[in-house]
Amino acid sequence: MKKLIITLSVLTGFVAFAQNQSDSESLKTENIKEVKMTKKVFRKESDRFVYDVAASPVAKGNTAFELLKETPLVSSTDDKTLKIAGKSNAVIYINGRVTQMDAEGVEQFLKNMPAENIQKIEVITLPGSEFKVESTDGIINIVLKKKTTDGLNGNARFYNEQKYFNGTGAGVSLNYRKDKLGISGNVNTSENIEHKYYILNSGNKNASTRSVGPMSDPNKNLGGYVNIDYQLNDKSSLALTYNSRLNRSFNSTIELYNISTDNLTNISKYSVTNSKEDAHSANNSLNINYELKTDSLGSKLNVNVAGLLYRRYQTSTNFTYDSDINQNKNSPLLRIDQDQPQIINNFSATADYIRKFEKDLTIAVGGNYNKTSTDNDTKYSAYDYRTKITDPQANHFIYDENILGAYLTLEKSFSPKFSGKVGARYELTQSEGNSDNPTDERLKSIKRNYNQILPYLSLNYTLNEKNNISYAFSSRVKRPSFWELNPTKTFLTEFNYTQNNPFVKSSSVYSQELTYMYKNSYFLILSHALVKDNITEVPLQGVIDGVNQVRYIRTNFGTNQEFGAMLGMQKSFFKGYLSTNFNVGLQHNINNGSLSEDPISGDIFPLYENKKSSTSFTIQTSNNIQLDKKKTWFLGVNYFYVDKQMIELGELDQLMSLDFTVKKIWNNWTFSVDLDDVLNTQLISITDYQANGNYNNISQDRYSRGVKFTMVYNFGNQKVKKIRDIDSADKDIKSRTR
Repeated sequence: MKKLIITLSVLTGFVAFAQNQSDSESLKTENIKEVKMTKKVFRKESDRFVYDVAASPVAKGNTAFELLKETPLVSSTDDKTLKIAGKSNAVIYINGRVTQMDAEGVEQFLKNMPAENIQKIEVITLPGSEFKVESTDGIINIVLKKKTTDGLNGNARFYNEQKYFNGTGAGVSLNYRKDKLGISGNVNTSENIEHKYYILNSGNKNASTRSVGPMSDPNKNLGGYVNIDYQLNDKSSLALTYNSRLNRSFNSTIELYNISTDNLTNISKYSVTNSKEDAHSANNSLNINYELKTDSLGSKLNVNVAGLLYRRYQTSTNFTYDSDINQNKNSPLLRIDQDQPQIINNFSATADYIRKFEKDLTIAVGGNYNKTSTDNDTKYSAYDYRTKITDPQANHFIYDENILGAYLTLEKSFSPKFSGKVGARYELTQSEGNSDNPTDERLKSIKRNYNQILPYLSLNYTLNEKNNISYAFSSRVKRPSFWELNPTKTFLTEFNYTQNNPFVKSSSVYSQELTYMYKNSYFLILSHALVKDNITEVPLQGVIDGVNQVRYIRTNFGTNQEFGAMLGMQKSFFKGYLSTNFNVGLQHNINNGSLSEDPISGDIFPLYENKKSSTSFTIQTSNNIQLDKKKTWFLGVNYFYVDKQMIELGELDQLMSLDFTVKKIWNNWTFSVDLDDVLNTQLISITDYQANGNYNNISQDRYSRGVKFTMVYNFGNQKVKKIRDIDSADKDIKSRTR
């Protein structure tokens, strides 16, 4: 139910575009509220944008998460995830090493980190060959200030949010250092109910189906981490990191009222579908890191070994009742019970050696190994009250994957004005999926063995003190998430469901960007991305066995191209009292895919085709206004708009949002009130009309309008030196469990 269809694949992808694109589209690409624009506060280096915030009033009283939302090219549209220009996801690094947490853990970690601890933020839109990231992922590297005082410090954060339902959360972070030993930890918890309302219309001239109703998904979360870092001597350090995230989602419900109409006779049938789901999950990982400095120039060896255990257990019951036009339930028609556990075990190891030379030359070489096993013992049972027939099915799907990677990069400064970086990554992937009791003989064994060489290039040239131009090219592989490969169905109604697909192949992604910056305040970004064998969700619609059905199939769907142009400005006015980030952009999408056969059942549907293109206009602005001379009161005003665009499921209607924030800083306390989507305009609407007469329209209200009150208290010795944050060997695997 959580990976329900349309919503997640479309909404996250779109909303990403909405503000991501507004900044050039990014992890999740948004705001910037000021930083007193002195010399080179925001600048472009060889392969990254650098935002210096050490002396910025924006950092005062903020958390790292809030500061990132103020960073050029970075945005958050849901106050949970971060996106970078044109990226579907942002991987968070601390001091050049990735964090070891899942998405919710990273969110709480950043929301509990004082922004005053941050020296600068680096945004890498197209990561080099040394970074192990998927497809269009970008990187945000947070560089902390260097502090030397021993002691203990920390902070506590509390919030209450009111949308359709009320949500609460709290977290405590501690950081301790004594001589060579450093320990940091965090514990956080939250509770909320996500509420949505669906309107689903599909059909053709002969028949049509309409389903309307709400979905409620309650969630309770408990998570945290412990980092222990010990400096063995002046050249080497050893560290251990443990992360844990627990989630419980009991009594998730969907209630849909269904109308099936024979358009030739104008006779309608009515039914009600009630779905209930209980799920709980646990994500635990352990990482051991060793770092050795090999010379005084900064050369070093970094080795990581990690283990990841992921468990998710989910049961659901789907009842369909006959009803009248007033939605009064009559006799039951169908009951579907499902048990869908997922177990993921991963072992990962990485080794990186960076060699620096005196003549501005750096060579990096390294490799990684990932071994992943998944176990999905799914059970399915359908009882038809009309025929008194029970249809029990079982699917025990086991998937094993091994990935071996190696890379080499060379980075050179040819002059004070010109620098470049070139590299290549080699990846070998071997996988096998097996089903113990398949309905299709092809599912007994699905083997894949493929390799890729992935080149990378970036060039940076400073024309003069005011003008800079850069170019980057990157090639990546996008592997399907593990849940996408498990051949299970998730039912929305009796004949409307999602279908995962073990035959999904990896996508190839080729991206390039040309960036021009003027006075470190104005920038133009031209981008292009080509995705081959694009992984997405495709709606197949037609009459199978005499019944009109809609199946949302996870599959490879042709190629997709995106051309983007974004013109932006980030600047402060009136002696820093007003800081603004303003972007306008154009994106041209070209889709080229078609599908008529269900890859699992082999059923043939009328052709679903999307060979359309669209050009979309975006505008985004975020503004921070200092309300008093003492810099204790601030007002934030943020707005974005994206007009219609073509995606894989059809034409996505325009979307916009207006948000306000009021913040008060009082000694060690920070209080803030956020008003989100005050105009209630983040309403999703997708329409699709096929040449064969089929149509499929989707509307969703996410109830994003709401108010949130946050309270943060910093305590202890604020000069405590941060411990070393360690790269995790399993970071690229974690992203595929979600």
